[in-house]
Amino acid sequence: MKQHASLELRVSIDIGCRHHNVAIGLSSGEILDEFSIAHVPEGFRQFFARVEKQARRFDCPVAVAMEGYNGYARPLDTLVRAREYRLFNINNLKLARFKEIFPGAAKTDALDARKGLELFQLRDHLPMARDVLQEVRATPRENDILKRLSRRRRRLVDERTRVLNNLQADLQAVCPGLLEITGRADNLWFLRLLTSTRDLRKLACMRKSTLCKIAGIGNKYASVVCDWQKRAQFSDEVEWVGEMIQEDAARVLELHDRIRSLEARMETVAKDSSIAKTLSTIPGFGTVCTAELAGEIGTIERFGSEESLALYVGMANLDNSSGNQKGSKPPRQVNTRAKAAMMIAVDRHRKQVPQSQRYYEKKRGEGKKHNQTIRALGRHLCRIIFKMLKDNRGYRLLQ
Repeated sequence: MKQHASLELRVSIDIGCRHHNVAIGLSSGEILDEFSIAHVPEGFRQFFARVEKQARRFDCPVAVAMEGYNGYARPLDTLVRAREYRLFNINNLKLARFKEIFPGAAKTDALDARKGLELFQLRDHLPMARDVLQEVRATPRENDILKRLSRRRRRLVDERTRVLNNLQADLQAVCPGLLEITGRADNLWFLRLLTSTRDLRKLACMRKSTLCKIAGIGNKYASVVCDWQKRAQFSDEVEWVGEMIQEDAARVLELHDRIRSLEARMETVAKDSSIAKTLSTIPGFGTVCTAELAGEIGTIERFGSEESLALYVGMANLDNSSGNQKGSKPPRQVNTRAKAAMMIAVDRHRKQVPQSQRYYEKKRGEGKKHNQTIRALGRHLCRIIFKMLKDNRGYRLLQ
């Protein structure tokens, strides 16, 4: 069948945990096929067979929209991009807002799949529909790797924090005074001390020579432990909670090693990322933060302006003015991982750059809170970062 030059095959996928609903149509508005596939290799083969059958029939390019890109959609989203189809992500937050303004029929998976085809039809004419359906730009492989590594690291860091909190609470209840010898339960020598014996109570009678054999404990810390031994006291719970404390200490040590290993891999991969290398030229932007930002940004081509980048990394608010009343509100579609990395990097940056520190002190003098001031400074840096990444050039501090 001869096709018109502007014809496009459009595919909408409503992503589920185990099954996905698919609707196939044309840019002219005609619906060609509707079906469901299982999240298994056979289901993926069925999907591509039916899409390619229609693509050959009309001899036209293919565009795919899916809800849940980079979540349950994996690895289907990767397979779609490998076929060089145009891929669009259906933004869930903006879709919910769209449905509030343009309500439709009762929600079903099949109807949600059709909704993607409707959005394709509307995106060329309605700005809100264009915001809901966002094209996914191809990202360098190294940035995809950095995203997975940094997100894995973030999960392990969060787990370490939870385990440490439990460890500290149990120590205070079972052995008051033991934590005071260090003040911080995450000190490696202290964690090794806790795991150096099968019974926590035996710590109270260990010889100084034995203590010095534990990695990280020299004469200084061994003397501190010996001073504690003179007043050591354990509650009755130590009989069954002591083992839990040692398990938690061992887990924190394990997490420490795994996090360090991930950071080493991130540093190696970041050497091949143009975004990471460019961001690393900004004073205060360390290896972990630049690698995390490179992974979450992916490619600067995703952003049409520096304002869009600032919103994405949580350094800007949305305009919420009405009539004569001026105001703003925080956006809901912020990338929380990129925001956390930016907050840390910007805070370190202002301590190393006098101009940024003066700006920070000025805003604090105006009554702004610390986080508000860091975001304001981050907003200025987003303008610089956007220009740096667009021009592929490093940071230069003007004297």
